[in-house]
Amino acid sequence: MAVVLEGGCRVSTMHEGEPLVSGSLKVWKQIGKASGAKAISLRVLEFGLGTSPMLRNHACDEVFYLLDGNCTVTIGDDEYELGPETGVYLPPRKTLRVKNSGADVVRFVSSQCPEETDAAEGLDESVKSGSDLPPIVKLADRRALPTADRWYRVLVDDEIGSEQVTQFVGSIPPGRAPDHFHEYEEVLFILRGEGRMWAGETNTAIGPGSCIYLPRGQVHCVENTGSGELRLLGVFYPAGSPAVRYEN
Repeated sequence: MAVVLEGGCRVSTMHEGEPLVSGSLKVWKQIGKASGAKAISLRVLEFGLGTSPMLRNHACDEVFYLLDGNCTVTIGDDEYELGPETGVYLPPRKTLRVKNSGADVVRFVSSQCPEETDAAEGLDESVKSGSDLPPIVKLADRRALPTADRWYRVLVDDEIGSEQVTQFVGSIPPGRAPDHFHEYEEVLFILRGEGRMWAGETNTAIGPGSCIYLPRGQVHCVENTGSGELRLLGVFYPAGSPAVRYEN
């Protein structure tokens, strides 16, 4: 069951609740306007064997991160072969389809910024992103940027074509950093490690698959209670730098 911390910070597990099912696709919607977010969302998508239904992006920026499996992703008329630890940017008014030819489930985490609640009508499908670079980014190809005693790697930002959203992967060493806040709305997905999510004076345990919502301006801290790395996927809206934070 989801845990709600101080200020509306929310922590749930990736398979919490009943998924929406469409053919071989299952979708768990963990964060969105229905759960208290203002504009950002977080969904877990699992694609079974075969070709998925078409996912249509109307007016928002959407970013995906491939957690598990190998697949072919079609964005518009372009095909890309994807493996784990890959970010995907889906610009407004574009479509995405996933083909899973293997025996394993293909699992993504996605965020829409701002979240779409109703389909938009009459949009020009020919619109392009603001970059000539492919909308596919491998984590291994991105430079690790240090900040204090941790690092982060930006996957999707304005370099790839998104002016609204930033997607990154960050590494947190054992221990607890100072409490801080951001001037953006943020979602986190824990990739590995164990810890505690702090919001003000409240906290709860987190681990692989934890889905976290952080309201704009909420004082918080991710504590690594293990002996190794805690790694997380983060998305925030509006776009900016993961290194910018304000201590309480």
